[in-house]
Amino acid sequence: MGPENQVIRCLHKGKKRRHPNIAELKCHHTIYNTKVERSCLTSDIFSTSRFNQLFSMPLYIHALACAFGLGSWVSINGLWVELPLIVNVLPEGWDLPSYLTVIIQLANLGPLLVTLAHKFCPGRLREHLVIYAVLSIGVVACVLLAVFWKNTTVILGQPRSTAFFILTFFLALVDCTSSVTFLPFMMQLPAKYITTYFIGEGLSGLVPGLVALAQGVGMSKCVNVSHVSDNLTEPGPPIFIVETQDLPPNFSTEIFFSFLAIMTAISLGSFITLKRMPRTFELSTENLVPDSDAVATVCKGLEGPVDPGPKTKSPEEEEKMRSTVLLSKPLHSGYQLAFIYFMVFWVNGATNGLLPSVQTFSCMPYGNMAYHLSAALSAVANPVACIIAMFYPKRSLVFLGVLCLLGSVFGGYNMSMAAMSPCPLLQDTPLGDAIIVLSWVFFTGLLSYVKVMVGVILRDRSHSALVWCGAAVQAGSLLGSVIMFPLVNIYHFFQSGDACNTICPL
Repeated sequence: MGPENQVIRCLHKGKKRRHPNIAELKCHHTIYNTKVERSCLTSDIFSTSRFNQLFSMPLYIHALACAFGLGSWVSINGLWVELPLIVNVLPEGWDLPSYLTVIIQLANLGPLLVTLAHKFCPGRLREHLVIYAVLSIGVVACVLLAVFWKNTTVILGQPRSTAFFILTFFLALVDCTSSVTFLPFMMQLPAKYITTYFIGEGLSGLVPGLVALAQGVGMSKCVNVSHVSDNLTEPGPPIFIVETQDLPPNFSTEIFFSFLAIMTAISLGSFITLKRMPRTFELSTENLVPDSDAVATVCKGLEGPVDPGPKTKSPEEEEKMRSTVLLSKPLHSGYQLAFIYFMVFWVNGATNGLLPSVQTFSCMPYGNMAYHLSAALSAVANPVACIIAMFYPKRSLVFLGVLCLLGSVFGGYNMSMAAMSPCPLLQDTPLGDAIIVLSWVFFTGLLSYVKVMVGVILRDRSHSALVWCGAAVQAGSLLGSVIMFPLVNIYHFFQSGDACNTICPL
């Protein structure tokens, strides 16, 4: 089944259907090149008919589609949940997340090149070759990361984690590029398999978080270490210094990166199997376009007036058509649209740039365990919030504004604790540990729900609305990263600490 047909099927479900002609497919090619089809399909995943159809398909194809989706963001999500162990080893220390946010933004070069290729060389880009390349790069990068992640080089007199940064860039390049290549490939398959693909994509954030929870975090202890003077002619008495020693977790960081390599390799193997599988299921027997010219209604909003043809319908049929066409523009005033785009800009700036850069400063003063739980449970909260949005969608702007405000309050608390580092509120108390962990989980979960719902609202408005939504996402993420990087690494507005040597006022 072609991608254009799938979009039409999503837009006009529940009606008697026929196959589209060439003009209609050309019209819907514009829709396919946006995120309309992805959001529309996602909103249709959990209907009863979807589940009934899901179990009628071969289970091994569903397993392959799920494993393929698992490789979409598993690498970067894995890096974030492993940071509580990495920051104690690499020379950047607590500043490391601020570097990662900038590196991930630079990796958007991949989807930009793919988009430009579609724009200036339409039909020439072989997306399956791009998928082969990016997944292969992901496997190699994860393997190299397991071997060389500790290696440093001296730059301007300071040790830097050059190998870690370079390999992280390639992992981010793989995951960012998957957003514009994986779904178009899946659109070649029947819609039932796209359901399973989205499940696998959600697991790409859930699985690393659960594995990180199983890995645990090494406990820290304070030990007296003696240092003897190097002066052999006048040796002085040994000097005793209290140092922090980290005990190992349940399994090492190298094993965790090897696990990411295995997950990416499974995704690559699943893609190869899906690609070489006989395509007897590609030709769907169901009709995809209603006998009415509802396609013309969709196209009219994109390409100008279209004559629907002399076909009369009863008022009941007209009302039914209006209820089934999903692309009709909701009535939003200019102020409401400005508020929606502000939420897109702010939510993505906070979740992708501002707060991740200082997560170490807000959590590490409470101990390695608090940071570990915050990172792992936040990674789990993201897909959980998306699933909740599918089951219980709420489009009220007032409701979404309240959720955005609540999420921002939790984010403000996290930022305040980072600014107070290394002596935040309720330090060394179980209550303080619980509050900072829950604050990060609610911050991520609430704003993830808002992101999903504002995307659904803009999806139903128009093609250009989604274009501006994508621009607001990238602008917010980029601005958040650019603001925080100098504050963390140049002006040192946030201070790191040592659990054994930092003395905080009572």
